[in-house]
Amino acid sequence: MVSESTKLSKDTLAVLKNFSTLNSNILVEEGNIIETITPTKNVMARAVVDEEFSTKFGIWDLSKFLSVVSMFESPEFTFEEKSVLIGDGKKSSVKYHYCEPSLLTVPTRQVNMPETALSLEMTNVMFNELTKAASVLQVQDLRICPSEDGSEILGIVHDINDPTSNHYSISLGENTVDCSYQFDFKINLLRLLPGNYTVDFTETVISKFSHNDFDLTYWIALETSSKFNG
Repeated sequence: MVSESTKLSKDTLAVLKNFSTLNSNILVEEGNIIETITPTKNVMARAVVDEEFSTKFGIWDLSKFLSVVSMFESPEFTFEEKSVLIGDGKKSSVKYHYCEPSLLTVPTRQVNMPETALSLEMTNVMFNELTKAASVLQVQDLRICPSEDGSEILGIVHDINDPTSNHYSISLGENTVDCSYQFDFKINLLRLLPGNYTVDFTETVISKFSHNDFDLTYWIALETSSKFNG
């Protein structure tokens, strides 16, 4: 249990830092699961962490909280009823007060994924190539679709509203689905913790990104132009 004095693992701090890019605030429930959702409700993320929290607490400004944590070389945390004491076992410490939970934007229900219609592996290298190309070409859309001959799954960055826009494509692996589909994302929603992911899509065009080395999952909304014709 998270007790009078504990440390948070590097993985947990990395998750919190990543979650701060999705939502400026967070509510951590009792247990070992940390969840967040964007204010516009188009990305939800869930991580199972090493720590077992015994105190429910809310942080209004997660980036500010992490900046305070970074002040200490080896921070230790004492989670109290209304605040957390952050220090390094020496004379210096910060008393950081929790936020009222009702003021925070939090997930209100779990995502129930229907049966997977298409699954692919997206490596960190692939993802970096796509985001770099989108930045260079100054486009903001990612489409996942079969190649013209249907043998491969392609990742294409382009401007979905401009058929003549420059585009960049890479192979994401062999296509084993004998039907037409296109899954469209806004690149700026793909704020993932670096790593390799298994990406699942359903016929009802829901997407799930599962980290291959950490118990971390993102559910990311697709654009209305997405379709699956099974």
